[in-house]
Amino acid sequence: MGMNAVYRGPEDCPSVIPVFPLPGALLLPRGQMPLNIFEARYLAMVDEALRGSRIIGMVQPDADNDPHASVPKLYRTGCAGRITQFAETGDGRYLITLIGISRFRIEEELPPIDLFRRCRVTFEPFASDFTARAGENEVDRAGVVKALRDFVDTVHVKVDWRGIEEAPNEALVNALCMMSPFGVREKQALLEAPNLKSRAEVLIALTEIELARGGVGSDSTLQ
Repeated sequence: MGMNAVYRGPEDCPSVIPVFPLPGALLLPRGQMPLNIFEARYLAMVDEALRGSRIIGMVQPDADNDPHASVPKLYRTGCAGRITQFAETGDGRYLITLIGISRFRIEEELPPIDLFRRCRVTFEPFASDFTARAGENEVDRAGVVKALRDFVDTVHVKVDWRGIEEAPNEALVNALCMMSPFGVREKQALLEAPNLKSRAEVLIALTEIELARGGVGSDSTLQ
């Protein structure tokens, strides 16, 4: 599938994709992730994606990695995104935007090409990811909003409450998960939650834990 491809299910997705290991980067279905690409191997990765499916797999290095390992192990679950915006800068960087398609499970890692990593993956375990707003009615929206309000009351952030009120449950939960200030393990737990209802529950629980610890705090904007 090329530039105008539509990914309606696991069968539409390539079985081999380039993967971009990035700690703390959480992409979810239909979420948007801007990326500033500057390393030579990842510039090559984007070039290959643009020549083919335009898909890149976002995956975190395993938090239990040996810190001295030259090639960090990866978590088995990541999320594929399609390049929907692309720009080159005057200093050789690429500015791209990925739109999340579906989570995937890594079946095996293949020999690297141009030093970037490639994996054989399956999308089958996450077939429901291709259905927009699946399970929205089961989300505890009030609980999600309360957790967000508690967070806002504790730290210095500005929130677009009108945007929050107007956002569908899927967009609200996934956007809050993606911009959350949690660590690698917590981000992976949000990614691996089996469905939207569970992801919302994990988000609420993690927010409550972090606020109780006093471990969350930054000057930022949520919108």
